[in-house]
Amino acid sequence: MTNTKRSVTGTAPLLGTRALNRATLDRQLLLRPARLSVAAAVEHLVGLQAQNVKPPYYALAARLDGFTPEALSRLMADREAVRIVTMRSTIHTHTADDCLTLRPLVQPARDRELVTFRKGLAGVDLERLAAIARDLVETEPRTMTQLREALLREWPDADPQALAVAARCRLPLVQVTPRGLWGRSGQVRLTTAEHWLGRPAQPAPAPDAVVLRYLAAFGPASVQDMQAWAGMTRLRDAFERLRPQLVTFRDEAGVELFDLPDAPRPDPETPAPPRFLPEFDNLLLSHADRTRVVPPEHRGRSWQGNLAHRTLLVDGFLAGLWRLEEDALVIEPFDRLTRARRDEVTAEGERMLRVMHPGSSYDIRFGVVRG
Repeated sequence: MTNTKRSVTGTAPLLGTRALNRATLDRQLLLRPARLSVAAAVEHLVGLQAQNVKPPYYALAARLDGFTPEALSRLMADREAVRIVTMRSTIHTHTADDCLTLRPLVQPARDRELVTFRKGLAGVDLERLAAIARDLVETEPRTMTQLREALLREWPDADPQALAVAARCRLPLVQVTPRGLWGRSGQVRLTTAEHWLGRPAQPAPAPDAVVLRYLAAFGPASVQDMQAWAGMTRLRDAFERLRPQLVTFRDEAGVELFDLPDAPRPDPETPAPPRFLPEFDNLLLSHADRTRVVPPEHRGRSWQGNLAHRTLLVDGFLAGLWRLEEDALVIEPFDRLTRARRDEVTAEGERMLRVMHPGSSYDIRFGVVRG
């Protein structure tokens, strides 16, 4: 079947941009603080993007009632959550159970990723490389530099970077603690998920099951939306198999959207409090069409080259950037805020600081409005 967007203009109920926004914010636990455990939230959200150490902590601070950074840190120290490359070939924080199932699900995409490096891997037996790399990291967690140097001794004519990428793609490598713990530092050292968690990987779940989880966390959504989130292709067949148990809508461009029948779809005028999100938050990265959160006039403003900025939501939509300086939370709205909106943003900033930096003193400053 084709993976192109399917137009259903006039054949399904319309969900406007604000309706999609409020539905997605509700699924993302951003309309109101959720009373969930950290493990339950990470599972519901199907992981948290985590190229850097701190974003998952700020992501949960924006979503959970009573969250403390120590709660996620403890989960990682107890090996109940891990950092591993999964969706979109990026590092995510997953529960241990999801790590052992979702990584097998996306393994075909990791295999395809190696095509880009085939020139640097000429003459390299990838099965042997995986076996050697597994033995190395399960004997002792290794840095990528150590792994690359060891593999280069086996294949001195290969591209060193390609060898390291091949090991990362062929094996489910997790970053061992103290890397990823709140308030701790440490090099990225790797071992296999099976070795770190003390149990074998599980069979990859059927795509159908993951479609249902994606819709619960990110829906309503199109086939292309899920493919953008997962970094996978050819998922239409799974949606078609599920069609009898799903409901369908259309967005303002006429694209078909799928959803769970009983999933929340709040009134478009439901209040959406300001939220301070980290760089790489999944809310902004998990749809092919991001206009449900990112107004067209602000498209691309949360990125600069390969650098992602921390983002501010106002009324549910991307509305500015923020950063922590030594003594201040600096907020930079894209557009001028009313006094009432400014007060709401300040109050949410104070709440975020209490959660993430208790006992510290920060001023709150509004920077120059960006044009």
